[in-house]
Amino acid sequence: MARGKKANKKAKGKVVTLKTAQKCVELTLDGKQRLDLSLKEIAAVPKCVQKLCHVDELDLSRNLITKVPSFIDQFTSLCVLDLHSNYIEELPVIIGRLQKLQVLNLCNNRLTSLPHEVGLLAKLHTLSLGLNRLEALPSSVGALKELRSLGLSDNRFTRVPSCLSRLSKLERVNLDRNPIDAKQTSGAETVTISQDFHLVKESFLCLDCLNKCKTDRQLGESESP
Repeated sequence: MARGKKANKKAKGKVVTLKTAQKCVELTLDGKQRLDLSLKEIAAVPKCVQKLCHVDELDLSRNLITKVPSFIDQFTSLCVLDLHSNYIEELPVIIGRLQKLQVLNLCNNRLTSLPHEVGLLAKLHTLSLGLNRLEALPSSVGALKELRSLGLSDNRFTRVPSCLSRLSKLERVNLDRNPIDAKQTSGAETVTISQDFHLVKESFLCLDCLNKCKTDRQLGESESP
């Protein structure tokens, strides 16, 4: 009987009190308040942290969290939200209310889609979505005009999301280990690119690499039927 109770307690995760959470607030080198609740073995974000909603950064990574709390929109000052390495299956639409958010890390979760409201994060410059189950991005991602870095590795993309073409400030996209289909020169078959697939702007290439890309592109066009 005691063994059963222990197993049930483990499934629910550990409990974090307000007093414990307050001790986890630290000052970053740039003077911001950061609430670090990573590695706490919690299965749900404790409601008591609502009393600490003034923090600038919130780290909930490497826990057992399955759901982003409905009160996350109370953290109106958040510029960094780290939720990587949890068990989150969906992102709530209220995520779009975090208007000051600049960095959102959702790597290593169980996401299969993103809400349209992600496109409301006007100040977001880093979005990390690697190691999930995504097959597509909502078109609203194209509205993230400040986005510079986008991590999409280890997902289920079969093509490069078209919305990326509207991101004028985008500098880096990581699409490693996705089943991206690229037509061979014969046009009759497809090959799977499983690793080392990145997108960068031409302005970030050296002259030799730029010339090589242009040459390869011209060869491809001349050989296409």
